[in-house]
Amino acid sequence: MEIGGRIAQYRMARNWTTNRLANESGLSQSFLRSVELGEKGISVENLELICSTLGITLRDFFTTSDEQDELMEQIERLNQAQKQALSDFLKMML
Repeated sequence: MEIGGRIAQYRMARNWTTNRLANESGLSQSFLRSVELGEKGISVENLELICSTLGITLRDFFTTSDEQDELMEQIERLNQAQKQALSDFLKMML
């Protein structure tokens, strides 16, 4: 998967909009959207900033397993209310 697609997956798994990730990271929404769509590249520094904002490491970002990929795909299929319920459940578990 492309870097932009992975950013979008992690962002959506947290039920965040592009706007929220932009606000939290200090990067522009248009830049993030272009990266997610594969229209622009991203520096290691900005990717590290995004990862930090999302609460993951660069290693986590690039390390995937079939199990993680399957889970991310399932999360993407959830509607907004289901994503919020999952997020609430995971926060309660942690």
